[in-house]
Amino acid sequence: MPSAVKIPKTNAARLLEGLHIPFSLHRADVDEDDLSAVSMARKLGAEPERVFKTLVARGDKSGVLMACIPAAAELDLKALAAASGNKHAEMVPLKEVRPLTGYIRGGCSPLAGKKVYPVFIDQSAAAHDHIYVSAGLRGVQLQLRPGDLLRAAHGTYAPLIRSAD
Repeated sequence: MPSAVKIPKTNAARLLEGLHIPFSLHRADVDEDDLSAVSMARKLGAEPERVFKTLVARGDKSGVLMACIPAAAELDLKALAAASGNKHAEMVPLKEVRPLTGYIRGGCSPLAGKKVYPVFIDQSAAAHDHIYVSAGLRGVQLQLRPGDLLRAAHGTYAPLIRSAD
């Protein structure tokens, strides 16, 4: 059962504290066989639309960038390319994610990575009072206001998900 218990501070939490942005940390058990954001949403007792996964992509002009989209959604790479000023974007191979960001699959945060990359947040985030994103460790989530995430990540709202046609 998730809770707002005292959890060792992550770099993402330290960044938010330094910016005086309110947040809470939430921990949930990790199932190594199911690191999906939908599974995390279930464990948090949150709607999948409010739990955002962070994906790492590469644009043909901008290079590495991050996309935060709802747990059950699929990233539209053409939309990400358009939002980021690229002609094309592709997912970064999983083996490159840790060297680029310092984060591992299931624990990739849009905040306080090894390097600062452009962050694009699906515009649906703005419809919620609070959302969850990874705190940078598997099983640890930050709950914060979407506008605060946007500010902390120097992010941009954009339509990023495939429609359910």
